[in-house]
Amino acid sequence: MANGDYHISDIYQGGYSALTPHYGDVFIGYRINPKTLGMTTDPRTANIIQDASIKLNTGAKHIELSAVSPEVFESIPQQQLKEMNRLSKLTGVDVSVHGPIVEPSGLTREGFSESNREAAERQMFSAVERSHDVNPEGNIPVTFHSSVILPGEIPPKGKQIEEALVINTETGGIQKIPIKERHFPGEEGKPDVKQELKRINEESWNENLRQLEYYAGMGQEAVNHAMATNILAEAEKKAGKDWTPDEKMMRSTFNRGKTFLNSSYQDLKKLFDYAYNNASPIEKDNIKEFYKEIELKAKKINQTPGDYKSVAIMKEIIDEGIEKLGQFTPPQMLRDLNDFSKENTIKTISNIALSSYKKFKDTSPIISIENPPAGGAFSTGGELKEIVEKSRERFVEEARKKGMSRNEAEKAAEKLIGVTWDVGHLNMLRKMGYEKEDIIKETEKVAPLVKHIHLSDNFGFEHTELPMGMGNVPVKEILEKLGKEGFDATKIIEAGSWWQHFKTPPFKETLEAFGSPIYSMQMAPYWNQSLGLQQDYYPGMGLMLPQTNYETFGAGFSQLPMELGGQRQGGEGSRMSGRPME
Repeated sequence: MANGDYHISDIYQGGYSALTPHYGDVFIGYRINPKTLGMTTDPRTANIIQDASIKLNTGAKHIELSAVSPEVFESIPQQQLKEMNRLSKLTGVDVSVHGPIVEPSGLTREGFSESNREAAERQMFSAVERSHDVNPEGNIPVTFHSSVILPGEIPPKGKQIEEALVINTETGGIQKIPIKERHFPGEEGKPDVKQELKRINEESWNENLRQLEYYAGMGQEAVNHAMATNILAEAEKKAGKDWTPDEKMMRSTFNRGKTFLNSSYQDLKKLFDYAYNNASPIEKDNIKEFYKEIELKAKKINQTPGDYKSVAIMKEIIDEGIEKLGQFTPPQMLRDLNDFSKENTIKTISNIALSSYKKFKDTSPIISIENPPAGGAFSTGGELKEIVEKSRERFVEEARKKGMSRNEAEKAAEKLIGVTWDVGHLNMLRKMGYEKEDIIKETEKVAPLVKHIHLSDNFGFEHTELPMGMGNVPVKEILEKLGKEGFDATKIIEAGSWWQHFKTPPFKETLEAFGSPIYSMQMAPYWNQSLGLQQDYYPGMGLMLPQTNYETFGAGFSQLPMELGGQRQGGEGSRMSGRPME
């Protein structure tokens, strides 16, 4: 309508224009089937039935029992897990489990021990066994983190790693070593963890041999120097004569030399044991041959440890042992903590999967390994891919030893060991200078192994959890790289930070972000288009219901007197009184 310079246009858009496909900026540009979306239970509560029932009110078709705290998980009664199975059948909702966050490598802040790794394995397997009660007929996914306390070795983008954590495989202790560029002729090159560790281990091994030889030589020298005098002094003592001062000094020198030799002999044993534990098969055979050669001599030393002849034999064994040890490849006394932990993590995962398959066969839960927040160990696509693939390989090897065919073992391994890809955790690579393209590349590496997805948005610096579309996680590109797995895999919404601050379930916001259809026809209108009708969190324009428009623009009956069906006070008479209305 126009009258001179006065112009009114599009005062009220109406329903159609409010439902245009590109309305609002919440839609990320990638539509998913809403039946693949799921909610988590509150990780702080063991009352999973109550919390799951509340989350089901959102319309989610999947519930994940978030038992990330070992203490809370242990507080969930077994009856609740079985009741969860009945609730699942009643509602038609699928259920998965986020297992307790346990370090699978067995590493603790004090170091590593095999007994700690075995304890972690037992705890994780217990979670798998209990999860089976939630779905005894199917393969319930159970998610575990690939690491918990272990820091990763991800240098800032464009830079070299400056230091590395290493573990002493003999003691289990952990230490840092600097990784610096070397300039001495023959050693030039960029920093490299493996080369630096090789150099340190070689120097350490050679130094052990040098010290062994040095102290054994000192002991032998002292023994030889005092031997004759000491023998004479012993004879005189038996004859009842007192020792002269020189004889006492020589006696002390002899005992000191014997102590040096005995200490060196014990060190030789330790070095041989360590070499054997870290030797190649050929070197192990050589060590066994050496043991056979010295067996009679060693027995004689044990029978008469203080005898002069035993002392001489001890020196012979030490000399032969030093020569033999010098021929071996220096063992890896110090190892890259990342590599060491990876091997033990693979061992734990494959053992759990194999034990589960042995007990539950075709209904065995799926062991799904999740990338931890970037900055922790095994948080990239390449690292997670290696862990899952090698866990599958070890599963096959161990299963074949138990009589399973290779074909059956490979199928079971592929089915039961996979990846839970957490897009929010991955996005935290940004704090180390990595960009959107790098995040997408990491997804591409792991894509064929993904069985489960965790959705949370953030800005790449803190481990915050918002609904998708509220941060800068490139979820559209990530899901596109995952292909069919990205579209069909169950996607669990993890938005604890949203719930903490805004106190509402994040399900509707997630439907809006993915432009999911409102109705079951799998077509428009979509949730991201509903904003024009609801005018909620995003538009900020206030309530725009039809009644408000009617009152504002006079398009309804509300301004008419009550006698005519409106809301205004009319005259004293009525429509039937014959009096005019005021």
